[in-house]
Amino acid sequence: MFHVKICGLTRPEDARLAAEAGADAVGLNFVPGSPRCLGADLARAVAAAVPRGVLRVGVFAGATAAEILDAVRTVGLDAVQLHGHLGPVPPAGGPTRVGVDPADLCGRLGGLPIIRAVRLAPGPQPDGLAEARRWIEAAAASGGPPSLALVDAQPPTDGPVGTLGGTGATVDWDRLAKTPPLSVPMALAGGLNPANVAAALLATGLRRVDAASGVESAPGIKDPAKMQAFVAAARRVIFST
Repeated sequence: MFHVKICGLTRPEDARLAAEAGADAVGLNFVPGSPRCLGADLARAVAAAVPRGVLRVGVFAGATAAEILDAVRTVGLDAVQLHGHLGPVPPAGGPTRVGVDPADLCGRLGGLPIIRAVRLAPGPQPDGLAEARRWIEAAAASGGPPSLALVDAQPPTDGPVGTLGGTGATVDWDRLAKTPPLSVPMALAGGLNPANVAAALLATGLRRVDAASGVESAPGIKDPAKMQAFVAAARRVIFST
């Protein structure tokens, strides 16, 4: 679906600059509580500024199929990223998770390309992606497997839905490299920036990346020089190995 994605765009000029830097996908955030969350009018303006050939991805967490499909139609999105929790089970003694995306949601999105955000489980489990495997299997059984799994950093289990991504936290690259791959293509997110993206790609063996906070001057405000440096560093590894 993409090699380099710049996520959390909030301004039309940033959409143009991300494409000029060489990103082949951009993300528009519709997660309530996120500093990068867009209203309908601004989302349409940002999407309209994305050049032809660059994938426009809507990022959602805990939204219904009807809400997602309405945004796809009114904004003009090409793909959907489900960034919520994989399941509703709370930690022992903790509050119920917010922003859950059930596996059967994929099958209710009309055949749209789906990116499923997944996280390595904390702790020493031998398979840190076991929950993600079960979710993908259940989605496939419901008629809608995701096209891509995006491995992001583990968010607070009891935090607000707006903290599910874009926090700057990183994935344990070494542990991910030792984890058996999923049944769908995988991409890497979580605290990536121009200085570490090459090392992250080489450590994990993945060849698709996504950045948000690591290419910003402030939440939601992209830095042109950082975007250019990030895309250049990522593409050097992606297309040379």
